[in-house]
Parts: sequence; structure tokens; C-alpha cells
Amino acid sequence: MALLGASPAFAQEQTALPPAPAEEVVSSDPRGDFVIVGAALAVLPDYEGSNDYGFTPAPGAIGQVSGYRFLLAGNRLSVDLIRDGFGPTWDIQAGPIGVVNLNRTSRDAIDEPQVALLDERGTAIELGGYVGIGKTGVITSDYDRFSATISYRHDVSGVHSSGIWAPTVSYTTPLSTKALVGLFASAEIVERGYGRTYFSVTPAEAARSGLPVFTAGGGFKNWTLGMAATRSLTGDLTGGLQLVGGVVYRRLGGDFGDSPVTQLGSRDQWLGALGLAYSF
Repeated sequence: MALLGASPAFAQEQTALPPAPAEEVVSSDPRGDFVIVGAALAVLPDYEGSNDYGFTPAPGAIGQVSGYRFLLAGNRLSVDLIRDGFGPTWDIQAGPIGVVNLNRTSRDAIDEPQVALLDERGTAIELGGYVGIGKTGVITSDYDRFSATISYRHDVSGVHSSGIWAPTVSYTTPLSTKALVGLFASAEIVERGYGRTYFSVTPAEAARSGLPVFTAGGGFKNWTLGMAATRSLTGDLTGGLQLVGGVVYRRLGGDFGDSPVTQLGSRDQWLGALGLAYSF
């Protein structure tokens, strides 16, 4: 299910739109209603730029009602308001996105002692939308799928009061009626408020933590590569219990890699998840 590709979405803030769910590539009726629900145990960095990791539960759901698709992946919700076509075809994607950004909202969740002395951040509510194009029936069969999207969301809660652009490409293919694999690549470009909030160190924070004063700007924040897989334990991909898992690598760049909070950790970020889902 989409929980796989979205495993990093319930990390501190976000990730790319995930690969398509199993039903998107195996359903005989792309406008038929379906629902997949599940939960995973995810391993995530303590904060963006950390090299300390912890475990957290991550819920997920994906479904289609009257041809309109929705996705809940941890702290991220999106809806595709344009119905897909039937069979191997091109389709346009567009709809709203909402993300709850939990990056550095609790000192207790941060193992690095100097970063834990920095000010806590509030919970940011990021709202926006995405547009894209997809093609079903690309390489391996009539059911594999390629998708390219770009999304934008803006913090409406006043925490970082800035926006995030995220271009994404993904590819999914069924290996059989019981197995599916997906790959995706994405990047994030953020506005100045984001860098100032999560990667800068103010003079007061520097005096308290011993870190140098640092002012981060906006721009290219990271690129990401990910892989996900689904294996049916009962039934097949269109119904029954499924084992789901995924792994994601993220590389921070620019001011975001140079920030003292990242220098105490790592530019290289790994995220993973393993769980169960049920489709019906």
C-alpha cells in the first residue's frame, strides 16, 4: 500500500508522494471503490539532520470512492480530485495536500544534548496542493505505472510561515498477483522561513548550547531515493492481508547540510518501515 513509499512522511515533516498502491495497478475496474488500511513500525532520525534514530508507529490508509482517490500516510493527507481513465492510459493528477510537521517539537525526543538545548518548535500545519501526470502500462505490463508530480504547501500555523516545493517521479510494477515493488525519487526546495526555523542557531541558542551562531536561508534542501514492496499473506493484492516495507535515503545539501544541527548529526538520512495492511 501507499504506506510503503510514504514511510518518511511521518518523520519530522514530509517526503515525496509515494509510489502507487497495489490496487492502482491490478484492479480490473480503476473506478471501483476500495480501501486499504494498515500500520507500520518506522525507524526515523530524531530530527532533520540527526544521526540518532528512534522507532515510532505509523498509521496509513488509501482508498477510492466514486473514482476519487485519497491517501493518509502518517502525518500526510492528500486527495486526487481527477478521476483516472480505464486501462493503459495517461491520466492527470491534481488535488490538495496537508502535512503536520513535527520536526523538533519535543526536546525529549532528541538524543543529541546540544541540539536538545535549542528552542522547541511548534507543530506546523502545511497546506497546499499538487499536480502531475501518470501513465499506466509502461514497460512490464498493462499494469505498471509511471508518475511525475510537483507539489507546494505553505505553513498556515505561523511556525515557519514559508513554503516547500517538492517534485517527484515514481514507478511501480506488480511482480505477480501477490507482489508489488515501487521506486521513487524526489527533491525539496524550501523558502527562507523554513531554513531559519529548523536549521539556524540564534545568539541566545548559541549561548545556551555552545553551538555557533548560524543563519540558514532557503533553496535546495534535499534529494531523496526510496524503494517499497508489498507481499500478500492472504488472498492477493486486491484483497486480504499484506506485508509492507520500505527504505528511503535522503541527502541534505546547502545551508541545511552546513547547519550546526546537521554537523552534529549527518547529511545522510535513512528512514525505514515494516508493517501490515489489509485491503478490501
